[in-house]
Amino acid sequence: MLRGRKILLGISGSIAAYKSVFLVRLLVIAGAEVKVIMSPSAKDFVSPFTLATLSKNKVLSALADEDTWANHVMLGRWADVMVIAPLSCNTLAKMANGLCDNLLLAAYLSATCPVVAVPAMDEDMWLHSSTVKNIKTIEGFGNSVISVRKGELASGLYGEGRMAEPHDIVTFVEERFFRSEVLKGKHALVTAGPTYEAIDPVRFIGNHSSGKMGIAIAEALYSLGANVRLVCGPVNKLPRFKDIGVTSVTSAEEMYNACLSHFVDADIAVMAAAVADYTPVHVSPGKIKKNNDSIQLELTKTKDILRSLGEIKNERQFLVGFALETENENENAIKKLSEKNADLIVLNSLKDEAAGFGKDTNKVTIFDRDRNAYSFEAKSKTLVATDIVDLIIKKLNEKR
Repeated sequence: MLRGRKILLGISGSIAAYKSVFLVRLLVIAGAEVKVIMSPSAKDFVSPFTLATLSKNKVLSALADEDTWANHVMLGRWADVMVIAPLSCNTLAKMANGLCDNLLLAAYLSATCPVVAVPAMDEDMWLHSSTVKNIKTIEGFGNSVISVRKGELASGLYGEGRMAEPHDIVTFVEERFFRSEVLKGKHALVTAGPTYEAIDPVRFIGNHSSGKMGIAIAEALYSLGANVRLVCGPVNKLPRFKDIGVTSVTSAEEMYNACLSHFVDADIAVMAAAVADYTPVHVSPGKIKKNNDSIQLELTKTKDILRSLGEIKNERQFLVGFALETENENENAIKKLSEKNADLIVLNSLKDEAAGFGKDTNKVTIFDRDRNAYSFEAKSKTLVATDIVDLIIKKLNEKR
C-alpha cells in the first residue's frame, strides 16, 4: 500500500526518537519515499546521518542551511502524509497553539496533507490536564493521534507514555490513508495455518504450516478494500490489520464448519490452510500412558473443505485452492482444480528451496480453469500474495 507514497517524518526531542530509525526503515522497505525533518533538540537523541542513510534523503533541521532555504511550504505540499513521531510534550504544545520556531513546525503548519501525531512522554506529563487539552486541540484541527502505550518509561517508571511501535504506526498509516477500493464491497473468506487432530488431551497430529501465506493473502485482499474473514488454525501470528475478522479453530472439523458458515456471504474464497487429511477415529479422554513399545492409531479421512465449497458455489463466487505436491506436480494440481470445481489452483512444490512450511518466501505456479499456467519467481510471501490477488482480480474482471 505504501509503494510510491511520499511520507514526511517529523522527529521531535524525545528519547523515543530511537524508534524513528526503525520507522524509517519499515517505510522504505514498504516502498515509500521518506523525507525527515528534525527539531533542533531531536539531534541530541538520534543521528541525522543514520536517518539520512536509511531514508536516502538529506535530513533537514534548519530553516536555512548556509545560503540554501529549506522550503517548508513545498515540503508540506510534497507529502501524501506527514507523521510526527515521536511528538514531544513541548512540540505538542506548540502545535496546539500555532507556534512556529523551527522547520518541523513550519512544515506542519504548511502541510496540506493529513498529519499523524505519535506522542511520547512520561506518564505524569501525558496525564497532565494541559497535555490532555492539547491532544484534543490538535485532533480538533483534523490531525490523527496514535495514542501512547503502557510500559517501561525512560524515567524508570512503568505506565502510560511509550511511543507506539514502528510497525503499528506503519499499519495505521496504511489502513487510514492508503487502503484501495478495488475490492470495496466484496467479501472474502481465507483459510490459513495447520489443523491439529487430537489423539488425547496432550498429543495431536499436525503439520508444520505457519499460516504466513494465508495471512498474507488475507492482508492483500484487505488492503484492496475487501471485507475479510480469516479462518485460522493454530498459528503464532495473526494479521496486522485489526479489522480483518479472525475465526480461530483447531481441528479440520472446526475449520470445515467455520468455512461453510462464512462461505454463504463470500464473493472470493481462498483455501490456503494446510488441513489434515486424516484424523483419529478415537480420541482418548485421558493422556495415553507409555506402557507399550508401540501404539496403533486408526485414522479416518477428514471432510474435504475445498471440494465441499466447490459443490455449493454459485456463479458470483470465485474459489481458489492450494496444492502442495512432491511428484507429477502440474498434473496433480490441474486434476485437483477440475475435481474440486475451483477457479484457480495455486501449486507449491516442496522440491523448491524457496517454498515450504515456515519460510518467509514462496514460489508458486497458478493454474486457471483453461489450464493456463502462471509461473512466478521466488519472492516473499507478501509479494506472492499480491500476485495471487492480482490474478483473482483479473479473472473476476474477465467474468463480467
